Amino acid sequence: MAVQPIRLFGDPILRKRAIEVDDFDKEVRTLVQDLTDTMLAAPGAGLAAPQIGVGLRVFTWHVDGELGHLVNPELTLSDETQDGDEGCLSLPEITYECLRALSVVATGFDMYGEPQRIEASELLARAIQHETDHLDGILFIDKLDTAARKSAMKEIRESEWFGLEQPVVKVSPHSTFGFGR
Repeated sequence: MAVQPIRLFGDPILRKRAIEVDDFDKEVRTLVQDLTDTMLAAPGAGLAAPQIGVGLRVFTWHVDGELGHLVNPELTLSDETQDGDEGCLSLPEITYECLRALSVVATGFDMYGEPQRIEASELLARAIQHETDHLDGILFIDKLDTAARKSAMKEIRESEWFGLEQPVVKVSPHSTFGFGR
């Protein structure tokens, strides 16, 4: 269990759809702990496995003092929407207004394979949607209107971190999934 390097915009793993977890074993529990440790150290409101170089459908969150995780999430979104500032640990210091569903019902599993159902609204709903998007290879800037996305891309290109060499992460047993570099 350790803090892992966070992959930055431009790393190909952030654009790949993560694969479902089939075995709820010690490696999955270690992954959840690594995600939690890394998210809290960053600090962030959420972190998805691809952001630390692991292509599995797992994410964690820390919102309003609540710490949680979900494996193999499936979402049902409300028709009602919310606009709010959104950022991402993989796009440091980039924040834009992003339209999301106001509430969400997320189903999936905990790290032990037990079924989970989370009903969330506002900030937690935003975090769950954001992290689930990561599992589908979608970044929040993909959801911006054309003008905001163009502005975000300009900001990214001008950032100090853009174009830096990505870390090589060995999260051994997960490296067998071929998602690390």
